[in-house]
Amino acid sequence: MIRINQIKLKCDHTQAQLRKKAAGLLHISPQDIEELIILRRSIDARRKPEIFYNYAVEVRIKSEEKVLSNVLKHRAGREQIGKSDRVIYSFPESGEKMQPHRTVIVGAGPAGLFCAYFLALHGYKPILLERGRNVDLRSADVEEFWRTGVLKGNSNVQFGEGGAGAFSDGKLNTLVRDKDGRNRAVLETFVKFGAKESILFDAKPHMGTDVLCGVVKNMRKEILALGGEVRFESHMTELMLEESGSAAGIRRVCAVVINGQELLPCSQLVLAIGHSARDTFSMLHEKQIPMEAKSFAVGFRVEHPQKMINESQYGRAEPGILGAASYKLTAQAQNGRGVYSFCMCPGGYVVNASSEEGRLAVNGMSYSKRDGKNANSAIIVSVTPDDYGSAHPLAGIEFQRRLEEKAFCLGEGKIPAQRYGEFKACVEGQCGITSGGGSYEPECRGAYKWADVSSILPAECNRAFVEGMEAFGRQIKGFNRPDAVLLGVESRTSSPVRIHRETNMQSLVAGLYPCGEGAGYAGGITSAAMDGIRVAEAIAEEFTPFH
Repeated sequence: MIRINQIKLKCDHTQAQLRKKAAGLLHISPQDIEELIILRRSIDARRKPEIFYNYAVEVRIKSEEKVLSNVLKHRAGREQIGKSDRVIYSFPESGEKMQPHRTVIVGAGPAGLFCAYFLALHGYKPILLERGRNVDLRSADVEEFWRTGVLKGNSNVQFGEGGAGAFSDGKLNTLVRDKDGRNRAVLETFVKFGAKESILFDAKPHMGTDVLCGVVKNMRKEILALGGEVRFESHMTELMLEESGSAAGIRRVCAVVINGQELLPCSQLVLAIGHSARDTFSMLHEKQIPMEAKSFAVGFRVEHPQKMINESQYGRAEPGILGAASYKLTAQAQNGRGVYSFCMCPGGYVVNASSEEGRLAVNGMSYSKRDGKNANSAIIVSVTPDDYGSAHPLAGIEFQRRLEEKAFCLGEGKIPAQRYGEFKACVEGQCGITSGGGSYEPECRGAYKWADVSSILPAECNRAFVEGMEAFGRQIKGFNRPDAVLLGVESRTSSPVRIHRETNMQSLVAGLYPCGEGAGYAGGITSAAMDGIRVAEAIAEEFTPFH
């Protein structure tokens, strides 16, 4: 096939116009194109308010070599047109070792779910354990928590089928390179189970929490149909190890304990536990599983009117067919800390994402239509193990907990919120009385309370945050407006722990496969899903399907 880049069309174009433009670049008739596949579609807003789509496509035609040779004679087309080099994903052939037990996967977030699905698809019949409830029951529990403030420890925004990503914007973009086609395989799987086809080519694909929950449920049903097993409210409370018979001093996995009672034998255990499984990290540390503290970032959710963001990005308040506008911002503070936007939710909501009593964390969420009044994103500041106050591998978790306890106390269990002007004054030593005065109100899932959130983060993080907000105000007009709303604390941006693994995807403990965001090897839905596939491949390359 032939790849054509940089096809620019007005946003209200038709499919026929796209085909005609592609044909014109190849100097052929539109009827000569047998198949056209959109690879990528991005928004070109450099001439706003006049907005264009920019496409990369693949086309299948007869006499492909002849047409390509003719086009490439002209220097102008050489960078825009060429032979497609897109890699089609292929799952590896199975190894030769027999599995004494079915593979056990802990955690039904994107890493665990995709690991289970790809293993099931190739005959391995895995057992997927999830401490929380299925997505329907979990959704009801989350809605009840937002309404009443009554938290269920194993069924909340962090725990349950779909993982933390189930209650988010459902963003599917990733910075991970896709030289093996896994990214496309993830997106194609989502489409197969109910996502819209545009996620295959949009530069910033997203599903929305409403669609994502349905997709997750459909994937689970397929795992079951393929012979896999999915067990909810099944918390791995202990990992059982034994000395390896093949090498002295080497330990290997032999079983897990579920809910403190049931012993489940296994020899391949995938740890896709997510970044909030703090009790599990503690248990693993007690078992001397090699791990270390890692850097992550903390900050606040910042809300602005969505119309303000649309005006900045598109040159008009109403986005039309483009949908609510997004942004991505980065800055460097004078103290060397990075400040950047994370998990931006156009037309979204700030949600109470707590998972522990007496502690409060927030996240952002959008529905598929992204039609909320406000835009929000986490504006976060980088922190390193030097900030944690200890060299312990789990010191980053304790650092998170201290911030979350402050947030809970400030809001008396509600999300603490503050206007940016008041926050900035407090950081600069001129604290006044907090109030709700402003031209717009927070859009939250869960109650909020006005408070002084400047007391949550370390002082140098606050200073870096203010520097970042002022820098972002020079990029997006009004971003640093005094009535911008800050809500905290955003403390679960990524895992503060990395569980060591070798090139064979296993820990130094044989049969233990750290996987996904919680283990420190991913940073979002897509990268976690891709890591789940990688672990499934590693298991398949060594073992035959389970019989």
